[in-house]
Formats: sequence, structure tokens, C-alpha cells
Amino acid sequence: MKNAEVPAIDTIVVAVPETAGSALYGMVDVLLAAGNIWQTLTRTEPVDTLFRVRILSQDSQPFVCGNAIPVRPDLSVRENPEPRIVILPELWLGPDEHLKGRYPELLDWIRRQHEKGASIYSACSGAVMLAETGLLDECDATSHWAYQDLFRKHYPQVRFRPEPNLVFADAAGQIVTAGGTTSWHDLAIHIISRHCSPGEALRVAKVYLLKWHGEGQLPYETLVRNNPHADSVVRTCEKWLGDHFREHGAIPRVVELANIPERTLKRRFKIATGTSLIEYLQNLRVEEAKRLLEGEEMPVDEISFDVGYEDPSFFRRLFKRRTGMTPSMYRRMFKPVFAAADLH
Repeated sequence: MKNAEVPAIDTIVVAVPETAGSALYGMVDVLLAAGNIWQTLTRTEPVDTLFRVRILSQDSQPFVCGNAIPVRPDLSVRENPEPRIVILPELWLGPDEHLKGRYPELLDWIRRQHEKGASIYSACSGAVMLAETGLLDECDATSHWAYQDLFRKHYPQVRFRPEPNLVFADAAGQIVTAGGTTSWHDLAIHIISRHCSPGEALRVAKVYLLKWHGEGQLPYETLVRNNPHADSVVRTCEKWLGDHFREHGAIPRVVELANIPERTLKRRFKIATGTSLIEYLQNLRVEEAKRLLEGEEMPVDEISFDVGYEDPSFFRRLFKRRTGMTPSMYRRMFKPVFAAADLH
């Protein structure tokens, strides 16, 4: 039955020119469908729309966001709405970009809504905008795994966690950050479950085929990233390891190549790359193992030997620690994606 006595939950989705249109309109669409799409498809009586969703920007003028997708805001920040929910969707930002100096009025508005008790949610790189408000200072947070170096450099006061799909910044869950790109699906499920009911969240997930990424982000993360730095000795070591990571005794050999004391090299390597020397070598080996699991039929023990580990049990433990799943689980998850390229 319809429940006209319960008002729709006032929800604002923030949009700026850097916003990703898919995340913006996907979130708007899914929340507006809560309470009625399942009921319509199953020919049961729809209830009233559960969320009142509006798009807010710096001003109310139309603009285009990422990939030239048009946006027509419903209201501007100067109108100072006071919603129960504020959502900051994904932004198109490079791994070295930040938002310092941009959108001061918008950031002030977000801070005021938090002070008034609104729930604040970010999806993917929307956490960068949230970090700019200062509301994530000394808090746990996540975003796309590719932004962990950006947070380390520009927002070191945020305890960045690249592994989970959702992270609560506070015990009450007033601020929640979601991980990479399609983790807005997880965020939508969480919002509907928390503010409406778990049953309705499940119904919406079934209609939209939304997947809860319980495995987190580790299986999707690339462990080897190009971090620009000015240390020529470390760059030489990175290049050598990239070519020789399979070899036994790789660490002593790269120390010999560097021609500086081992402790000095390890310290400089960590400062330049954000990763210890042994972790860098392990990451190279696990990345190669992932490639083999995705596209080859090699047994796991053989892959262990191929990437430089004589002890397959150690390799399995390391692989799970780095990716969040066993090699066999990883193969089951990603090999179909690779195989799909051969479908006609």
C-alpha cells in the first residue's frame, strides 16, 4: 500500500564540471526508483517515491560534466538547502590532481550540512572533495585505489584505506566513503538499506543487478604504479627490478647495482615510491602472477615458480595478502573477463 504519511527523504547529489555523469545520473536514477520499480515490475501496488533527489551545483545554470554529459542543476548552493542526505559522486580527476582552491562556497555548504546532522556520502573520487572540507581529517576513508598516493601527498591527515568497498569515518556512520568507480552501487544499496529498509535495498539491487563488492578493492588494484620522483638511483633500481624481478637474490643484486649502503637505499626507496624495496619486488611478482592467472592455464604451483617463488605455499599466502583472495579465486573471478574478448 502507498504510504502518503511518510515524506520522501530529501537528498542532494552534488555536481560540478569534474563530476562523472554515469555516477551522477546512476545514483539519481536508482534512488528515485526505490519504493516503486520492483513494485511496478512485479505488478504490486507502488508505494510513494522514497527519496526526493535533486542535483545541486555552484549555481543553477546548465553545464556539461565529464565526457560532455549535460547537467541541469535543480538548485544552487546559494539557495542553501538543508537535506537529510548529501552525496558527492565520482569526479574525473587525474591521480595527481586535487581540488585545493576550487568551490569554496560548495565546501562551506557541505560543512554546514554536516554540522546540522545530514548524512554525508562520497563515491570513488568524490572523497577528494570531501577531504577538502576537512571532515575526513583523522578519520578512516576510502576512494578509488588509484588515489592512495594523492591522499598520501595532499591529504596525509586522512587515514586512507584502499582495500574496502565502504568505510565509515565515524562510529555513527554520518560520513561514509565508497571505493572505486562502480562502488556507487554499494553506496546506493547502503543508503537505501539504512534510510529505508534492507528489504527495499535488496529489491532494488535485484532489479538493477547491482553487485555488492564484498571482496573489496584489492582484487582490482594494480600493485605497481608509476610514481614520479627525482631520485635517479631509485629509478634505476625500479627499472632493473622491472626486468629482473623473477631472479633469485634480486634484492642483494639491486643493492649492489645502486652502489650505496643497503639501509640508505631502502630509506630512499621508501621515500621516493611510498613502498619498501621488498614490497616493490613482491608487487611486481604478484602482478605478473595475476596476468598469468587471467590469461593462461598454468597450475598455481607453476606460476609460483615462474614469478620467482620456490615455495608455493608462501606464494599463496602473499598473493592473498596482496589481493584479498587466493590465486584460484582470483582466476575464477577474472579469467571469464579475459575470455570474453574471444567471444564472437
